[in-house]
Amino acid sequence: MMLAVLAAAPAAAGHAATPTDTLLFEGAILLGVATLFVMLFRRLGLGAVLGYLIAGALVGPYGLGLVGGGQSKLAIAEIGIAFLLFLVGLELHPRRLWALRKAIFGLGLAQVVVTGLILTALILVTLGFSWQAALVLGLPLALSSTAQVLPSLKSSGRINSPFGEKAFSILLFQDLAIVPMITIVAALSRAPADPSAPPGEMLALYTVGAIIGLVLAGRFLVNPLLRLVGRYGERELFVVVGLLVVLASAALMHSLHVSPALGAFVAGVMLADSPYRHEIEADVEPFRLILLGLFFLAVGMVLDINVVLADPLRVLALAGGLVVTKIAVLTLLVRAFGKSWKTALGLALLLSQGGEFGFVLFAQAADALLIAPEAASLFSAVVTLSMVSTPFLMLFARNLEFAPDRDGTELEGPDDAPRGSALVIGYGRFGQIVSQMLHAVDCSVTLIDRKPSQIELSGRFDTKVYYGDGLRLDLLRRAGADEARLIIYCIDDASVDAAVLGPIVEAFPQAKVLTRVFDRRQLMAIDGAGTSGAVREVFESSIALGLMALERLDVDPRTMEDVEAALRQLDEARLAAQIDEGDLSAGGDHRFKPGGGREAASVLETLRQRRLAAKAARDEAESMQAADPEAA
Repeated sequence: MMLAVLAAAPAAAGHAATPTDTLLFEGAILLGVATLFVMLFRRLGLGAVLGYLIAGALVGPYGLGLVGGGQSKLAIAEIGIAFLLFLVGLELHPRRLWALRKAIFGLGLAQVVVTGLILTALILVTLGFSWQAALVLGLPLALSSTAQVLPSLKSSGRINSPFGEKAFSILLFQDLAIVPMITIVAALSRAPADPSAPPGEMLALYTVGAIIGLVLAGRFLVNPLLRLVGRYGERELFVVVGLLVVLASAALMHSLHVSPALGAFVAGVMLADSPYRHEIEADVEPFRLILLGLFFLAVGMVLDINVVLADPLRVLALAGGLVVTKIAVLTLLVRAFGKSWKTALGLALLLSQGGEFGFVLFAQAADALLIAPEAASLFSAVVTLSMVSTPFLMLFARNLEFAPDRDGTELEGPDDAPRGSALVIGYGRFGQIVSQMLHAVDCSVTLIDRKPSQIELSGRFDTKVYYGDGLRLDLLRRAGADEARLIIYCIDDASVDAAVLGPIVEAFPQAKVLTRVFDRRQLMAIDGAGTSGAVREVFESSIALGLMALERLDVDPRTMEDVEAALRQLDEARLAAQIDEGDLSAGGDHRFKPGGGREAASVLETLRQRRLAAKAARDEAESMQAADPEAA
């Protein structure tokens, strides 16, 4: 009811709605409903994508009709996919991409060809389409949703794992396959030829030439431009350059009738070794999040609910058949490439949905008079419903613990690791210092990390780090936690609390559990877990820098000692009060603040008096010894 009032507001105001009015109110409705559904579905553990899809279908022209122009919004939102692949490219150094060539052109090619031909045959046999129509429907259905899968891999930290690399290799080849699929549609077209579209062989040449041009532009234009921008130190210039690189590369490919996302990906790879890579990534990421959300809203909007309602069982059967067929085919293919059944099934579940580029290819097939518009709407609905199924399949996969296996090319787990006196979980900048101190006293250490990139980097320095999630009891047992004297958590994870650490402390009572925490909030959160000690990650370093600042101000060294001791004492008292009351605002007097603070000043003065009294006692003892050595 409220949404309908908002949509009618411009007309009620007594004047005709302008394009600006429409844009503002449609934007408000879309964002409001999307926020509600995304929060709801995240709370249910089903992911944001499903929330966006349902929100778009609800307010779209086939739902409540509060927002229109789904196709135009979908065309704009596809830029979000370009941003996504650009960010993925930034994480893939060209050498790493070259190492994936066999997976891209082996497993990726096999997935697209085999799955596409099987789906074509099924459509031909069961639905009675001509072979031309079945082909232009079956091949696009072989594609998966890059916009749905890659964010899931990135958020779980598995994009650079062997498992994530296989999924990414398949998705990348699918993006490359769009070019020959467009060529097939054009070759079979019954419509008059588009004079602006190049022939298929020219399209392939244009694509190769564009990729070479992007490589040269990245090396000889973009990198020098970034160095020039870096000298000015202006943050907004990095934002402008980042957007320019993504949009220009995507526009180049689009002008050649090629996937814009492919151009953005190539541009990202060319900047992967740039010293400004992290700056660009941070600047582009917010735009990627917004545009991907808009993309899935638009996908929901273009879902013709009338097609679904006209024959719901048929649409559901087609969507279910698509998902089941892709799971079966991809599982067998990955298994044929030498991977375990668990890895094969995990990849198949991840890539079982239809892809966003299917909407584009179905529309082109309809324009080419190869399928009727009703068929394009039907299979667009099938693709959308298959995308809706993905969060549920991923939830099913997680419950069954379909994690990357350790077959021939996977990372080595800690099962066969030498039993150490200490387990160090997390081998980043924090864990490296801790482990060095343990090695200094000849303490045997087993190192565990869940980031494949960190494990690979450590291996270059002859340091053996085992792959795994050190918060899982079964993995800790396999790593020898039953025999360890110390379990030290050096991971950067602010979500770890007493509910996570408590079972670990209870399961391994002989081991002292120490942990790194993000701040005092997390320190309060782990209270009651039974850990033997915790350190806030920046507390000691901030004290060291504060002492350096006092030294630069020529503060007396003895006063500096008093300030440090008082700060530690006040912080300990404040933290105790916060834990007792369960309130972060408790103990506010136990800190230094502008204008002093009676409690803090009292502690500092007490420490100063103690120091002076101790000095006076030492001076008196030294004086007595000097006057009468025998008496002393």
